[in-house]
Amino acid sequence: MIVAANLKANHTRSSVKSYLDAVSSFIGENDIKTRAVVFPPATALCPSRGNITVGAQNAWAAENGSFTGEIGSEQLDEFGIRTLLVGHSERRHIMGEGLDTTKRKFDFFAEQEYEIFFCVGEPIEIKEAGFDAVMTYIERQLDGVDLNYSRLILAYEPVWAIGTGKAATSGDILSVHSAIKGFCDKPLLYGGSVKIENAGEILSLEGVDGALVGTASWISDRFCALLNIADNIEKGLGQ
Repeated sequence: MIVAANLKANHTRSSVKSYLDAVSSFIGENDIKTRAVVFPPATALCPSRGNITVGAQNAWAAENGSFTGEIGSEQLDEFGIRTLLVGHSERRHIMGEGLDTTKRKFDFFAEQEYEIFFCVGEPIEIKEAGFDAVMTYIERQLDGVDLNYSRLILAYEPVWAIGTGKAATSGDILSVHSAIKGFCDKPLLYGGSVKIENAGEILSLEGVDGALVGTASWISDRFCALLNIADNIEKGLGQ
C-alpha cells in the first residue's frame, strides 16, 4: 500500500526537513511497512531518505531550457528525485494544462524512467452526467498513456472532492476503481478529501492500493496517523 502526501504550496525548506524527520522517525519506531511518499513544494525539494520517497509535484517535459517558472529533469537530478506527479487536477483546471501537456510530460519522464503518479478524475458536471460519462472522461485523460509502463502509478481524484471536504462515497470509489482495474493493473490510489476519519474505510475498499492525500497530510502527525491506518489494514490488524 502507498500513502502519498501532496504538500502543494505549503511548507518551507526548514519545515519540510522537520516534517521528514518526524515521519521518518515514526516509520522506523513503529515498523511501518506501508510505503510513504512526500511531494514537497519545488523550493523544498531534497533527496529521498531511507524510508520516505521524495517526489516532485510538477516538472516541465525537458532537461532544461527557456521555460520561465518551471523546473526540468536537470533540477530534479540534483536531488536524485525520480518520482513525479503528472496531471493533478489543480494543474489541469487551475493552471490550464491540457491533455497534450500531460501526455507530453508522461512521455518525456517515462523515457527517462521516472516513477510517475498519473492523476485522473472528473469535475462535478461530468459526475452528474452519470457513471458512463465519468469513465469516458477518465479514459480520455488516459488516451495515449502507456498503461503498461512499469513505473506507472494511477491516482483517481474526483475534482469535486479535492479540498472540499466531500469525499466520494464508497460506492463511487468502488465503481470507478473496479472499472479502471478492468483495463489497467497498475497500483491505483484514491485522492479527494481523504482524512484520518475516513481513511480506514477508503483504504479497506477492494481495488484501492493507497491514497494521495492533500490537506490532511500537511501536518506530520496527521500524515503519520494515516500511514499507521494504512499499515494496520495491510497487516490485517484493522483500522
